[in-house]
This record gives sequence, structure tokens and C-alpha cells, in this order.
Amino acid sequence: MIAIDKKDKAVTLKVSEAKSYDAGRGIARIDPEVAYNLGLQTGDVIGIEGAKKTAALIWPGYPEDSNTGLIRIDGTVRRNAGVSIDDRVKVRKIQTATAEKVLFAPTQPLKIQGGEAYLAHNLEGRVISRGDAVELNIMGRRVDLVAISTKPAIDSVIISANTQIEISERPAKEIPSIPRVRTKI
Repeated sequence: MIAIDKKDKAVTLKVSEAKSYDAGRGIARIDPEVAYNLGLQTGDVIGIEGAKKTAALIWPGYPEDSNTGLIRIDGTVRRNAGVSIDDRVKVRKIQTATAEKVLFAPTQPLKIQGGEAYLAHNLEGRVISRGDAVELNIMGRRVDLVAISTKPAIDSVIISANTQIEISERPAKEIPSIPRVRTKI
């Protein structure tokens, strides 16, 4: 049995890799028993706290994950939470709102023309937190963008068809997470 912190209705789960068909969708699948005990339903938004904080949409967990204490998230969500596979994260249901406006900035000097419509289309229905990195593939080149502000200015927002997306020309640094340690062998 996984212990739930009654005070803030949070639970600590072990990070596992998302299945390939869930990659890039901004979703999390958690142990079905934990989801039930937290009162989570498909489409709820959860806060995920590792070295950094991010959010994801909850989808039904897999039956084989029952009573394992796992959360399955893809590489982008792990990056935004500042965690790796087998790390532990604190998870809780959070409130969110539809985004009126989200401002993104590239992580390197770059001018993207017409990227707003493309980004809005690709991110519709996704949950975004300030500081989250998203990847765009433009003509075979990967471009990283960081959400530098949201309106309303709350923990997380959901991008809708009516969300105004802007991309700054000024680069922003991704909010750092855990430093990478290299060892000599």
C-alpha cells in the first residue's frame, strides 16, 4: 500500500518510462490504486514535483501497474520535472485553468516566423507550467522553447484553440535542474 500524505493529499511515486505511444502527449499514467485513493479521474491535472515542478494530464494507469507505486511519464515531462527513470516524485491533484496567453522563448538565438500557429495546433489540450520546455521539429531540426509566462499566472494552464501563443525573439535559458555528473571510467 502506498502512503498518501493526508495533509496535502500528495503521494510519492517512482518514475517509470512511458510507453512509446504516450510519448510527446504530456500525459501521466499512475498506479490505478493510487489514482483511486487520490480520487483522480481521466483528464484531471496533476502536479509533479521532482527537482522542478511541472504538470500533466492524468490518463488511466495500466492494470499491470496496480500496487507498484509507479508513474509513467515521457522524457519531456521528466525533463520538466528535473527527474530521471527510477527517481521519486511527489504527485498531487492541482487546479488549472484555460490559458488566455502563453509566451514562449527559444533556448538559443533564433527567429521563428509563423511558429505560433504551428505551436498552438501541436499543443492544444496540453498542460503547460511556467518554465516547461517544449520541443518543436522544424524542417528536421529540433528547436527547444521554454514557457516564460502564462496568463492567468497560475501553477499550470491548459492550451486551447483560443489561447494566444507568442514566441519571443529573445532567447531564454531553460530553468536548470539537477546538474549532470560525469565520471571517468
